[in-house]
Amino acid sequence: MTTPYHPGSLAVQDRVGVREQAAHVGRSISRGIRPVAAAFLELQPMLVLGAADGDGRLWSSLLTGRPGFVRATGPGQVSVTGGVRPDDPLAGALAVAGTRVGSLALDPRTRRRMRVNGRARPTPRGLAIEADEVFANCPKYLQQREGYAYESTRAPGAARHADRLDPAQQAFVRAADTLFVATAAEDGADASHRGGNPGFVHVSSPTELSWPDYPGNAMFLTLGNLQADPRAGILLLDWATGTTLQLSGTARTEHHPDGRTVRFTVERVVQTDAASPLRWSPPAYSPANPPVD
Repeated sequence: MTTPYHPGSLAVQDRVGVREQAAHVGRSISRGIRPVAAAFLELQPMLVLGAADGDGRLWSSLLTGRPGFVRATGPGQVSVTGGVRPDDPLAGALAVAGTRVGSLALDPRTRRRMRVNGRARPTPRGLAIEADEVFANCPKYLQQREGYAYESTRAPGAARHADRLDPAQQAFVRAADTLFVATAAEDGADASHRGGNPGFVHVSSPTELSWPDYPGNAMFLTLGNLQADPRAGILLLDWATGTTLQLSGTARTEHHPDGRTVRFTVERVVQTDAASPLRWSPPAYSPANPPVD
């Protein structure tokens, strides 16, 4: 029987005892972009990309634009107008054809999300993604935001680089209700979402973060990738000011009787104030979010 999962994901599914459930969910993964998915993409003002830079470090990056800046241009291709900022950690990698990317389109207004994973190539207007995997995810742990304003006069600041989190950045992480995480394995890259009530991401030190792995769709794509390759890239966003915090490092999963915890070691930090022109409304937290200790 064929499976869309690589050995890392299968190993985690077996450990948790959800192989049969994962096989059922995996049938939703396709190579084609259906009309309903294409319509969803064209409504989105933001897209998250996960990929490795020229040094092999993984990053999650935020792309934004007016609705229509992301659109399906065929049954297996997505076009993105504008691309990443020139000082984004992935700018160099996305200038090279064939870079493996994971992309996540997330709509806080409807609490819907979908992933398109494949290979990127530069285009005169931005980039294109040739899809290998296309699938939707459930709305669990996704905070609802009723709408946004597009502040075209907002000027992004210069990217600030470090190898650890300063006190203000630690507070930024602790206040987050959403993080995006990029992982990779031999079969490609992936960009995923983690959500919870503020405080669900713990900061143990300037270089150590952790978060609980809440029960999800049983696919274990992120944890499966980490089983095979510990590299990871995190993106956190201030939904009001547009400030982004990008972290690159390694992650590992700890299994314990009452669940799982992902522990992330920070190796690189990039903060960009006002990186996004989108000012989102305050969140209504997902009813699925567990309480934070």
